[in-house]
Amino acid sequence: MRNNVLYIFFLFFVTSLCAQAQDTLTVEKNEKIIVVKDTVASRFEYDPLAPARAAFYSAVIPGLGQVYNKRYWKIPIIYAGMAAGIYFYKQNDDDYNRFRNAYKRRLAGFTDDEFYGDGTTPLISNDRLINAQRSSQKNKDLSLIVTIAFYLLNVVDANVDAHLRQYEVSEDLSLQPNFDYNQFNAQTQYGMSLTYRFN
Repeated sequence: MRNNVLYIFFLFFVTSLCAQAQDTLTVEKNEKIIVVKDTVASRFEYDPLAPARAAFYSAVIPGLGQVYNKRYWKIPIIYAGMAAGIYFYKQNDDDYNRFRNAYKRRLAGFTDDEFYGDGTTPLISNDRLINAQRSSQKNKDLSLIVTIAFYLLNVVDANVDAHLRQYEVSEDLSLQPNFDYNQFNAQTQYGMSLTYRFN
């Protein structure tokens, strides 16, 4: 029995020494950080002033921002829209002046304007001449708004197009339909597959 007590005492003493030895141990942490240089090279340098430059060019000369962005097909659309607005402005301005001059001559007592007819009875009354003047003025203003809108659209388009040109659009991203035959229920399953390839 005495041996058992000594054995238990010895076992208790050894475990307490081991426990103290574990408490005094220090653990060093060595963290190694691996820095890998980015190997993805950009195809072109990012120019943050390119959108402002394109917008400035289009503001100075309409269509020049599209030339800067290499979107030549947009130039005829811009000039056609602006030319149509200017053409209709000029035509409505001429009509307005014709109606106004005829009305002023009638107020002065003349009966020889182009809308009076044979000189005895007017083809177009004074009220109709006033309405024609208002209509021509409204159409003239609308033509001016269309011309200014095409000019502003030209500037905005050059700016937005220059912004979007700086995003890299790669062929590595594709979206295509996916047809899969399910062998368990013998039916075709349809879906979409999004594929991205890392180079």
